[in-house]
Amino acid sequence: MNHLSSQTQAPHGTAAAMGLIAIGFAGSTMITPLYALYQAQFGFSAVVLTIVYAAYVIGNLSALLFLGRLSDRIGRRPIAFAAIALCLIAASVFLMAQNTAWLFAGRVVSGLAVGLASGTGTAWLVDLRPDDRPRATLLAIQANLGGIGLGPLIAGLLASYATRPLILPFLVYGAAIAMVALMVTRTRETVSTRAIDAALFRPQFALPHNARAAFVAPAVTSFTAFAFVGFYAALLPSILHQAMHLSSPAIGGAILAQLFAVAAATMLATRRLSSRMAMLSGLMTIAPALALLVLAQSQQSLALLMLGTTSGGVALALGYRGSLEIVNAIAPADRRAGLVSVYLVICFIGNSLPVIGVAMVGAVAGPVRASEIFAAVMLVLAAAAFVTGLRFAPHRPVPACEAR
Repeated sequence: MNHLSSQTQAPHGTAAAMGLIAIGFAGSTMITPLYALYQAQFGFSAVVLTIVYAAYVIGNLSALLFLGRLSDRIGRRPIAFAAIALCLIAASVFLMAQNTAWLFAGRVVSGLAVGLASGTGTAWLVDLRPDDRPRATLLAIQANLGGIGLGPLIAGLLASYATRPLILPFLVYGAAIAMVALMVTRTRETVSTRAIDAALFRPQFALPHNARAAFVAPAVTSFTAFAFVGFYAALLPSILHQAMHLSSPAIGGAILAQLFAVAAATMLATRRLSSRMAMLSGLMTIAPALALLVLAQSQQSLALLMLGTTSGGVALALGYRGSLEIVNAIAPADRRAGLVSVYLVICFIGNSLPVIGVAMVGAVAGPVRASEIFAAVMLVLAAAAFVTGLRFAPHRPVPACEAR
């Protein structure tokens, strides 16, 4: 047996794993409402802004491709402490930023922290609930959405209404990191330590042969959902400023928080929906969300933007939850972190790279046309994932032994 008994330490372990995921993702989005302040201070363009935002995919890929399976071998707690340390380093870099290069560095380190925290935390929660993977998946997603929503909300409020807007948010974040570190120290390990060899650090897509067809639809779904999130997280301040003449960090942070609050509420309201149906429903819901986003820009309407944000939150919740549950269902226990890491690599690529293209097109053709092209591409991907999901997504949970 690879996994140790976890019955007596489940409450503490659950809180620690969820806290780990939450602080990782909070650190990745809390900078969003601060971008306008950094732009004013360092004088970079909208295209550079999106590249700064997307720089964290370097850290994500480094963590998930080279270190994604490490917690399966040396344990969840050591990797959790490493992720916590990286969260603290990233916050310190932003806190001391002197120019745009510091922001690039901070985003790369933040991406490394998120990659370690998300892969390890998600696998840790499944360790604690080996007979209830859907529940473990739901807890992981709730922690993700909670952190990713609270980060920009709190940072935006502090930046708008408190002194030292580029300092205080990171001090508050540092206090949250310390709390999670304390929780991790109170937990026991769930994985038996095994020897490390050089092959462990080679990039490897840990995808069981018999699960490849079933993995396609969740992969494309996650790419589409997180591309939508990336559009908001990177370009929302520019949309609010250019199309609606709103520049308050609090407004940007609140709208981004709305996206994830709606997603979290949708998770709870639809938790009895099957994984397959949730994923397919999310793919259908992305269409009105994209349409409203484009219409809000062309009509300069904050109300339409908020309506599109609500629709997008529903699509994110259903698509993300359904696709991740399917991935967890087809993952063998001893390769779970590796397979989850592959899934998360796709999430992070979708979250980071498309927005660079949107910004480049926007610089030439205008932001509305760029949004229209983005929406069209995402609709094509969603349609492809929907058709593939109808054909290959499992109708019931697949035990690990069947997925080998």
